[in-house]
Amino acid sequence: MNNQDNKPSNQGHNSNYITPFFQNQNIMGSEEPGDEWDYKQLMDLLKRRMVIILGVATTVMTGVVVNLLLNPKPLEYESRFQMLIEPVNYNNNVSGLINEISPLRSSNQSTLDYESQILVLKSPDLINNSIKQLQPIYPYINYNYLSNSLNIARLGQTKILEVRYRSQDPRESKQVLEQISQDYLEYSKEKRQTALGQGLQYINRELPSLQNRVDQVQRELQIFQQRYNFISPESLASQIAGQTVNFTQQQQELDLQLAKARANYAFLQSEEGKTAMLDKYPVYQELNTELRQLVLQLATTSTLLQDENPNIITLKEKRDNLIPIIQEESERYIRTLRAEAASVLKSLEVNKQELERNQQILQQQSTQLPELIRQHTEIQRRLQIATGSLNRFLSSRENLQIQNSQTEIGWQLIEAPNQPTNPVVSSGVIRDIIIGLVASIFLGIGAALLMEKLDRTYHNALSIKERVKIPLLGDIPFNRQLQSDQPRIIKSQNAILQLSDSLPETITEVNSVTEQYYNKYSTNFVEAVRMLYTNIQLLNSDSQIKSITITSPMQGDGKSTIAFNLAQIATDMGRRVLLVDADMRRPRIHTLSNLNNLWGLSNLISSNLPVEQVMKRLPSMNELSIITSGPVPPDCAKLLSSDKMKRLMADFYNSFDLVIYDVPPLVGLADTTLVASETDGLLVVARIDKTDRSVLDRVVADLKIAPINLLGIVANGQKHNLNSYYDSVV
Repeated sequence: MNNQDNKPSNQGHNSNYITPFFQNQNIMGSEEPGDEWDYKQLMDLLKRRMVIILGVATTVMTGVVVNLLLNPKPLEYESRFQMLIEPVNYNNNVSGLINEISPLRSSNQSTLDYESQILVLKSPDLINNSIKQLQPIYPYINYNYLSNSLNIARLGQTKILEVRYRSQDPRESKQVLEQISQDYLEYSKEKRQTALGQGLQYINRELPSLQNRVDQVQRELQIFQQRYNFISPESLASQIAGQTVNFTQQQQELDLQLAKARANYAFLQSEEGKTAMLDKYPVYQELNTELRQLVLQLATTSTLLQDENPNIITLKEKRDNLIPIIQEESERYIRTLRAEAASVLKSLEVNKQELERNQQILQQQSTQLPELIRQHTEIQRRLQIATGSLNRFLSSRENLQIQNSQTEIGWQLIEAPNQPTNPVVSSGVIRDIIIGLVASIFLGIGAALLMEKLDRTYHNALSIKERVKIPLLGDIPFNRQLQSDQPRIIKSQNAILQLSDSLPETITEVNSVTEQYYNKYSTNFVEAVRMLYTNIQLLNSDSQIKSITITSPMQGDGKSTIAFNLAQIATDMGRRVLLVDADMRRPRIHTLSNLNNLWGLSNLISSNLPVEQVMKRLPSMNELSIITSGPVPPDCAKLLSSDKMKRLMADFYNSFDLVIYDVPPLVGLADTTLVASETDGLLVVARIDKTDRSVLDRVVADLKIAPINLLGIVANGQKHNLNSYYDSVV
């Protein structure tokens, strides 16, 4: 019996039913991620990083409170006055000038640049005069001191400026503003000038003619651009130059193609070309080969038989029938090639004629270009002169109007400085607390986001599913006690069975221990593994999956635990299961099953030991067979790639309903590829809060080019139970 014919392979029966490498199916859920999932992910992130958020927020708020307690702000008194710096009603002359500028503009609309005026009022030239008057009373006042406490602002869109000054002395606040208000009124009087009506009248007379001249030149430019499709000299010259270069390149390419096409056509017309083309024609070569074989066979037979022999006659008839076929096929092929060459040549000649017509049109445009550029430049020059004159007149008129409105009527003090009696209600402490609270919260969230960004692991099964884009077959919950309790329970089972082989109570005790294990974990872990087993079997409805390789991207992701418990679940489902520990570098199956590892897979491959001597069975599960890894060999990959290993895997495949191979992690090792390529598929186990995203991405990328059927991924170590049905049923 040839075992190689029955072994699983990706090129054989495996490709008939294993799902595609990447498929758009949702085994563990059908919801598509959207806004709701984004909100849930954010909430999960905040819960996960709550300690960091609270720590950062508490630290920042503590600093803010300590700073406020150590540096209390002194009480301050604020005085103010208001000043009208533009008249509400202009005189008739000014109103007339403004109406000439724009009949739609209200006479009360401001023409003053308030920001610039405020800077002037706070400038040293104006403030220094007030400082000189105040220093005999308050020697500590200087420009920096005064400017830092002085605040000038416009009241909304009105023509009123409000000046405020804060000081710890209420009398100082009032006296400083009284002196400043007097100096501002003096400044207004000194800058008052006579009316500028004559200049405005001259400008207003000349503006209509200037505007008409600009409009006329603009229309002329528009007509010129529309007529010649002329945007600018540079763009038109660049366009012509680009087309010239393009046409030149096309002409060179066409000439080269024409030369090749003519040479090819002439070559096909010659006997030499005909012979060369037929030598490359596969059908002609096959017919000639068949003819040569017939001739050779006829020559060989003729030496043994006479010409009247039926075999000789048959061979001659085949030869005579084949020769016309060869001639007809060769003529048809040559005619086809010649027709194609003629068609290509004609097409190229038509293209060349079209290109020559386009070049003539382009030459005409190039000839007209200097004259068009000259006309365009002349129009642009006249438009620039007219626009410059118009802009200068408009600017001069605006300046004259502003000066006229500012100087004809002085500023008015509409609210004198008052002496404050109550300190300013300081909102600084409340503001600092609010700002500190908001900043602490945002800094805490920012720190959480930074930690999340630096965290390279997955935090739930959904994030694994969305990132790797492969089927999620299982979501195994986290259970810290499982690692220590499971070997202890297995050891208890073995010890009870070794007490007596004849006592009926022994079997009852074993069943009790087994029931203890399943009752303890069936509500979460065991049910999750059972769901994983069911999903694997549902991958194909035509035939069952009989061999699985289980691996992980990194060490410690829980692949061996998943493999061991999956084998027990499959056995519990009535399957004859073999669990093979192919991780010879860091074996774990013998520890989980409490079996000795003296003899194992490495002995089975490297020696002639019978399989029965190495294969072991759990006392509590007669249908579950286990082959441990055995002693660590010097070259694991060499053993796993041997023909002996392939024969063993084929025998296991034929002898058991399900064979599960526990192999080393994928990164940096060839062991997994060697084993998985001989099984029905590969199952990758990723550990929540442990498996590095970049490592898993690299594993998925490597598996894309490997001859392996990837069944899906298993999320291991989910710390909160998403399906709490059994928890609610007591």
